[in-house]
Amino acid sequence: MPADTPFGFGFTGGPDPNDPQQMQQFMSQLQHMFAAPSGGPVNWDLARQVAQGHLTGAPGGGFGFSLAGMLPGLTAGAGQTPGDEPEKPVGDPSVTPFDREAVSEALRLADLWLEPESALPSGITTSVAWSRGEWLTKTLDIWRKLCDPVAARIVGSMTDLVPEEMRGQLGPMSAMVSSLGGALFGTQLGTALGSLAAEVLSASDIGLPLGPAGTAALVPANIATYGKGLELPDDQVRLYVALREAAHQRLFSHVPWLRGHVLTAVETYAAGIRVNKEAVEEAVGRFDPMSPEGVQEIALEGIFAPDDSPQQQAALARLETALALVEGWVSVVVARAAKERLPEVVKLGETFRRRRAAGGPAEQTFAALVGLELRPRKLREAAAVWEALTEHRGVSGRDALWGHPDLMPDVEAFADPELFARTELDLGDLGFEEFEKGIEDSGEQKKDDPEA
Repeated sequence: MPADTPFGFGFTGGPDPNDPQQMQQFMSQLQHMFAAPSGGPVNWDLARQVAQGHLTGAPGGGFGFSLAGMLPGLTAGAGQTPGDEPEKPVGDPSVTPFDREAVSEALRLADLWLEPESALPSGITTSVAWSRGEWLTKTLDIWRKLCDPVAARIVGSMTDLVPEEMRGQLGPMSAMVSSLGGALFGTQLGTALGSLAAEVLSASDIGLPLGPAGTAALVPANIATYGKGLELPDDQVRLYVALREAAHQRLFSHVPWLRGHVLTAVETYAAGIRVNKEAVEEAVGRFDPMSPEGVQEIALEGIFAPDDSPQQQAALARLETALALVEGWVSVVVARAAKERLPEVVKLGETFRRRRAAGGPAEQTFAALVGLELRPRKLREAAAVWEALTEHRGVSGRDALWGHPDLMPDVEAFADPELFARTELDLGDLGFEEFEKGIEDSGEQKKDDPEA
């Protein structure tokens, strides 16, 4: 069968056109791939299967045939071009009983060490060790919430390429354009999330509350890989990651407004991203519906138009400030809790700051795909503010600022941390009882509503 046979029968991994059973399975897979997304613009079922396939090496992300064989380039990640060598599966080792015990003990010890360094009580109700695949499935709901606004703009731009007067004439073919966008975005997003799942160290590793409320989770396989690169003992790296996870949990569990504030900042910025319709038109123009393997010519890169509008710049500033404040606080309390206990705490702290500031390859892939960087660019400045507040106001006075978003340090505080710390109202002496009551109230709210 020639290589240019429609539907890619001539490609490795394609079905045998003379085998009715294979053909029936193949057509069922195509129908699944181009099915209209339910409840949003992205084919999330496809995204999940591609992500899992990226980890495990299952053909086509869990499909019976290799999508890469049937439709070359469809499952390529953002930035991967046709002809590139496909990435080898990273694997998804099972979580062992030793892993579970080690993670549980590390998180217990981390919470104990953090106690004198934080006015916020423990936020951990459940301690778990996740495999890479479990991280993926447990965080997918939040990714859906964050990515759908961008995906809707891309898919909408594809639909807009069909003139309105022609849409009625196309009938079911009109819906195929939208389905193609949902499938294309889903496959590339799946690859990006699969890459992230192979790198993240915990549920809160990228500074967002991705997991269920109150669940502190570490990913032992990734921690082990990361520790080898640092040439540090596994137990030290695990404990440092546990300290960071436990600190994040204190914030997101006991600062009632923070979870919604951070996620809304991400959503607001994402919703304001503009899509370069000319770039979309050029990419989609290469697709021949009679030759689906041509989908390899479509790459979701370079389609985000710079937007210097005041609204979008303000949204970006709010997002960067929010991420920096969270990461800066975590860095400070973890460093103080571990300074006399972990021999390599200075090296670990600096390595993690660089890692968060630069972002790993997976984060960069994700940013290229959705136009959103989840990096706390002002991490050092924010950490300096929290350090200064600790020195001048103590732990209670510092953490009392989490009582209300209006009390939070801003970019002016970043410019002169000492001045901000000296002149800020000392809430450690005035009104901290109200802050503690707010923490208790949020705890009661959590009992009534676990998602609060």
